[in-house]
Amino acid sequence: MNSNNIESRYWLMIAILGFVWGGTFLLIKLALGGITPFWLAAGRIGFAAVLLCGVWGLRGFRLFKTDASNWPALLLIGTFSTALPFMLINWGQQHVSSGFTGLSMAAIPLMVLPLAHVFIPGERMVLRRLIGFLIGFGGVALLLGGKAFETSASELESWGRLACLSAAACYSVSSILTRRLPAADPVGLAAIFLVIGSVIIVPAAWAVEGPPVVPDGKTFALVALLGLIPTAAANLLRVIVVREAGPTFMTLTNYQVPIWAVVLGAIFLGEALPASMLMAMALILTGLCISQFGALTRMFTRSSGA
Repeated sequence: MNSNNIESRYWLMIAILGFVWGGTFLLIKLALGGITPFWLAAGRIGFAAVLLCGVWGLRGFRLFKTDASNWPALLLIGTFSTALPFMLINWGQQHVSSGFTGLSMAAIPLMVLPLAHVFIPGERMVLRRLIGFLIGFGGVALLLGGKAFETSASELESWGRLACLSAAACYSVSSILTRRLPAADPVGLAAIFLVIGSVIIVPAAWAVEGPPVVPDGKTFALVALLGLIPTAAANLLRVIVVREAGPTFMTLTNYQVPIWAVVLGAIFLGEALPASMLMAMALILTGLCISQFGALTRMFTRSSGA
């Protein structure tokens, strides 16, 4: 499906994903009080994998809907969509500012755009779309302000920044590969990706942080919540949007995440709410509307004619 046929339900899905992933930073900050970073990632991915495999089992464990299959691509996607970016971000954040991490994730649309232009039919890198994404990226940069470019004074800061940008590249490549897969059950795809991620990240967490320590009840509940909503449910929605609406459309979530992270942090953690936020939101929404102008016009035309 190209941008000419994007339905209103996909707009709702990316709005939900933007809110959910924006709130994930708050939950992670709370959970890290009782668990180490790699085991937190392993716990949420593992919990989500078990949950989605259970749902997939009720659907008969059927994956590809035709004889066509692409298991090497599945292995790459499972690695690039969960385990590898989680580990890169967790390691990189030790050496860079949180603002730079946020800006790195906002750069995903700019990475996806040329990849989709080359590898996805109907995802052309037209000037209007590029301008829209650049305006949205500018809004994120304004929202994060100087925090995005503050130095951490770490000797490994350059490597930390490279790790964060590499994580963004992983998400970009995994979206392109997901869109190019043959017809498949979305629940099965999401479950397989998380299983592959679990197989990679659990040994990595053991090697880096040692054997897991049983968390307290509050931390366990937070890990379960992270596994249920922003990992299992959100990854299922992500697969559906990428497969049916396209990877370029999916990247619109990346501009929403910093907004919700700032808003929820201000509400629940008492963090400062920058005065530049309204201007940043205006830029982000303007960029979104420009990049998806055709799809928005058709959606509102159908709505008014219904």
